Amino acid sequence: MNILLIEQVKMKAIPSKPFEKMFLTMFSILPSLYPRRLAAITPKDHKVTLINERYHAIPFTKSYDLAIIHFNTASAYRAYHIADMFRKKNVPVVLCGLHASALPDEALDHADSILLGRGEGNYLQMLNDMSRGELKELYHPEPYGDLSCSIPPTHVSLPGFQITGAIEATRGCPYQCSFCPEANTPEGHRFFVRPVEEIIEEIASLPQKTLMFYDLSLTINKDFSKELFQKMKPLKKRFFCNGNVDVLSSDEELVRLAHEAGCIGWLIGFESFTQETLSTIGKSTNKVSEYKKAIDLIHRYKMAVIGDFMFGFDSDTKDVFENTLKLIKRLRIDVADFSILTPFPGTPLFQDLKKQKRLLTEDWERYTMHSVVFEPKKMTSEDIIQGVTLIYNDFYSSGYTIKRICRALSLGIHPFFLVFARNIIGLFSRKNLISRKYKEGSRE
Repeated sequence: MNILLIEQVKMKAIPSKPFEKMFLTMFSILPSLYPRRLAAITPKDHKVTLINERYHAIPFTKSYDLAIIHFNTASAYRAYHIADMFRKKNVPVVLCGLHASALPDEALDHADSILLGRGEGNYLQMLNDMSRGELKELYHPEPYGDLSCSIPPTHVSLPGFQITGAIEATRGCPYQCSFCPEANTPEGHRFFVRPVEEIIEEIASLPQKTLMFYDLSLTINKDFSKELFQKMKPLKKRFFCNGNVDVLSSDEELVRLAHEAGCIGWLIGFESFTQETLSTIGKSTNKVSEYKKAIDLIHRYKMAVIGDFMFGFDSDTKDVFENTLKLIKRLRIDVADFSILTPFPGTPLFQDLKKQKRLLTEDWERYTMHSVVFEPKKMTSEDIIQGVTLIYNDFYSSGYTIKRICRALSLGIHPFFLVFARNIIGLFSRKNLISRKYKEGSRE
């Protein structure tokens, strides 16, 4: 079969700017490695064309036997349009990704089949059925037999020079925070690790010197991560990864080994400085009293801290923005990402808000984490928009951005460049982000 595999579609058919294409290609910014893994394990008797709409136009004029489209919630309508176009040409369409897995009935209105979850086994079964003319509507992920799984390598890449590579050492997250679409996708709560030697072999084969681990967290299985970091030392690679506060505040050995293995930064979902909020959303790994210890320990071993924060929780009031900003500055977080709580389909949060009739819209284009799509409890939608605008403006003001960049010099050359790049992006995109995402996203 001649297969077209689309790993990402945009919200709208708007051509990417040349700088955006170059930047995204160089730094391998992807929604998931899953489509590339599908391409990597496709049997050799099939031909696969892998494209990303951020870089390439959709090739409607070419002939394919099968089109597979991977997409997220905000780009659902665009994905459905593309699917409808191929089906008009009598090309069978298979949809996959978190949104298709959460709402398969909706997706089936535009497709012949749906790949649920992220298990590669159901993809191979789908190809076999397709070859026999017996394509099913739904393919459920096949659970792994134990805590070890073999995730295929991603030696499939798009054209262009890529500074940052990507790797996946583990899969799944047992914590299932109520807002997380990844952990709440089919089989997404089950945690698996790859054989360490297999991971080391893949890392060694990657041409990039800097990597990003796409794992939801590298602190879920501490013994596994320690072994991985220990064996990564000879590779002389640099990397950044996700981790949880409970381990990063208490396990100095893991933090030290990460540094020795080449880690330059930890991405941490702090989410909130209110313990009540963290308990409500099921963020059991976070204790606000441990935030400072985790940040200080990471800094002691010369690594940067990138913090994620969300706003719009039921316990949030209008003073949450000012309080969060003060604490971020006091704790010396190097980079911060700010978003609005978004109830993605398939999550307990979505179900709860729908039952409470608090969803303001199911227009998926607004599910970007920069728009208020549900009725907050203790604030108005405009309060949240204004608050996020305020905190973003302040944190990425010229003076404070320069101060953070200068402070990062003490971490060493590689963490410094990570902090420098992320802060410069924040500084120069500040006005564009606020006007395009926050203000336009607030329309009711």
